[in-house]
Amino acid sequence: MKPRDRFAINLRKARQKAKISQEELGFRCDLHRTEISLLERGGREPRLATIMKLCAALDTTPDELSRGIRWLPSQARFQIKGLRAN
Repeated sequence: MKPRDRFAINLRKARQKAKISQEELGFRCDLHRTEISLLERGGREPRLATIMKLCAALDTTPDELSRGIRWLPSQARFQIKGLRAN
């Protein structure tokens, strides 16, 4: 699993918890609904500015959206829920 896949799962859960549609989230973030869809499917890695917009719109933190993703600098890899991925 890639980091963007874990981010996608976390984003979808946060949006569903907020009980809003992809379209509404896009409106709140000034992003198109298709961009939200791509992010939720792991089809795109978000930029920092996008992460901050999503957090503001969902009243959450970057930590929440990146839950389960750890950077291991000594190994130059990501670790996701106990699995290693590039």
